[in-house]
Amino acid sequence: MKQFFLTLFAVVCTAASSGQSLEECRHLAREHYPEIRQYDLIAQTEQYNLSNAARAWIPQVTLSGQATYQSATPTYPEAFNTILQANGIEMAGISRDQYKITVDVSQHIWDGGKSKADKAIAEAEAEEQRSRVDVSLYDLQSRVDNLYFGILLLDERKAQTEALIEVLASNLARLQTYYKNGVAMQADVDAVEAELLTARQTLVQVESSRASYRRMLEIFIGQPLANKNLERPAMPQLQSRTSARPELALFEAQESKLEAQRKAINASLMPRFSAFAQGYYGYPGLDMFKSMVSSAWTPNAIVGVRMSWNIGAFYTKRNNLEKLNAAEKQIAVQRDVFLFNTQLQTTQDDGEIARLRQAITDDSRIVELRRRVRMAAESQLKNGVIDATDLLRKISDETAATLARSTHEIELLQATYRLKTTLNQ
Repeated sequence: MKQFFLTLFAVVCTAASSGQSLEECRHLAREHYPEIRQYDLIAQTEQYNLSNAARAWIPQVTLSGQATYQSATPTYPEAFNTILQANGIEMAGISRDQYKITVDVSQHIWDGGKSKADKAIAEAEAEEQRSRVDVSLYDLQSRVDNLYFGILLLDERKAQTEALIEVLASNLARLQTYYKNGVAMQADVDAVEAELLTARQTLVQVESSRASYRRMLEIFIGQPLANKNLERPAMPQLQSRTSARPELALFEAQESKLEAQRKAINASLMPRFSAFAQGYYGYPGLDMFKSMVSSAWTPNAIVGVRMSWNIGAFYTKRNNLEKLNAAEKQIAVQRDVFLFNTQLQTTQDDGEIARLRQAITDDSRIVELRRRVRMAAESQLKNGVIDATDLLRKISDETAATLARSTHEIELLQATYRLKTTLNQ
């Protein structure tokens, strides 16, 4: 039983001390961000477009009806009509009012590659839209990183301010004892107490900013952080200097879309062949002589092969192709600008990382020296060699040095992760 409670206590302590990692926040933010739903919508639209392109090969059925009245209709020559009447045959001729109910069925035999080009355009457009969503979600990662490291910096500042308050409170209690014993002056006690109150005000401000940052991060990840502390991530290892950003994939998708549109323009220049069947019920029928004798409605049918060629597509071909060439050059310029800015950002991050590494190397020594100076000042205050103002200065110097070291360490992590994000590694 004792072992059970010890195990349960260890589990509870572990759960209580667990924190939120950077990768978890990135993943949660990506899943919670509304734009993630775009992927399903893009896939659905792509399937609809592909289905529409494939249905171009399904037989096309047209149902129509018409009723007309003509100013003139075919008639027999007067001499021929006289002969018929002499033989007792009365030919009324074609009536001027005519009626038709028609069913027209057409089946593509060859469409010049239009349906294939339409499928390629649908796939290219979907890929371009997916790439745009990738870019948007990748930008989200930087926003989450900035909040995450901002909270880590505020955590460090909070910890250092609390440590400063502890040191000031300890020295205030010591000075109050000295004052009661007549060793220190009231001004010394007041100076330390004022500094302690200022530090506590600073702590309140830091905690307020920290709470605001945490609330913003909660909005991004879609769940409360509660009392979880953010884990300081490990220093990442950069594998190469080659950029694999989603923007580059977007440029490629845009070029693929232009190529699909170019094929569609070429397909529009080709003739189209189709088989057709047309049937109609009405008057007059295909048997003209029978319709001259009787105005009864009859069924009629025609089958054949049809060729159509839109010669007007040649008029705009050159301009349309030149528009695509111009758009392709614009994409090339955008890619060059992006790569230039990426290289510039990479160079800046490299310089920042080198500076911070050198600063951290010096920080540890500075903190050690400042601590020794402060401890010596506390001893000197006890012996009456210095006053409280000098001690406060030494305490402030030590606190600033410690905070600078912690800040530089987190800034180094942030700069390294920023470079990693810039290179998409």
